[in-house]
Amino acid sequence: MHSPSVDSPPAPSPYRTAVRTAIVLGLCSLVLLILVAAEWHPLLSVDGDVSRTTHRWAVADPDVTHAFRILTDWVWDPLTMRLLCAAVALWLVWRRAAWWTAAWLVTVSAVGTALQQGLKAALGRERPVWTDPVDSAHYAAYPSGHALTATVVLGLLLWLLHRHGAGPVLWRTAMSVALVSVVGVGLTRVWLGVHWPTDVVGGWLMGAMLVSLAIAAHVRWRP
Repeated sequence: MHSPSVDSPPAPSPYRTAVRTAIVLGLCSLVLLILVAAEWHPLLSVDGDVSRTTHRWAVADPDVTHAFRILTDWVWDPLTMRLLCAAVALWLVWRRAAWWTAAWLVTVSAVGTALQQGLKAALGRERPVWTDPVDSAHYAAYPSGHALTATVVLGLLLWLLHRHGAGPVLWRTAMSVALVSVVGVGLTRVWLGVHWPTDVVGGWLMGAMLVSLAIAAHVRWRP
């Protein structure tokens, strides 16, 4: 006697998954933004402790600090990420005539830039100040533009690779490079003493939220 089969529940659609992920990330981003804006003492205390420790390491190890400056100023710089985004958009138009996806890619990258610049201007958070700085940066601190831009650009490119069925070797390589880049750029900003840790976390959260919203928009509205 066979027991009746029970159908498994249908998997959630990519659109719903992306929207739900964006909501969770958006709430986390909002909570962190409120705590930073309110200058919540426990959060500022952790920021200060981590930053002072990493600054001592940066001063004590100039070779690592120099390598991190090259990575953050050239390899993972927001301009580098935007140029990569533009190059992929041009390739999509030239090789695949994918005008809508190319425009989507460039637009989301531009929205990310506008978001982080607007929040920097609105919040006006001061960057760390050191008597013996190892690097310098301009504009306000929160959120980290490096962390947000790398998360947005590399997150979108990863999703496009996945959507177009990248092979296992290419997919694992791209995932590794993206993960090292997104995590690495955040760590270098704290190591170099130009951002508080929460600036970087805020950039990661907002960047990931934008990627989720962009995926939802692409799934829902792509012709």
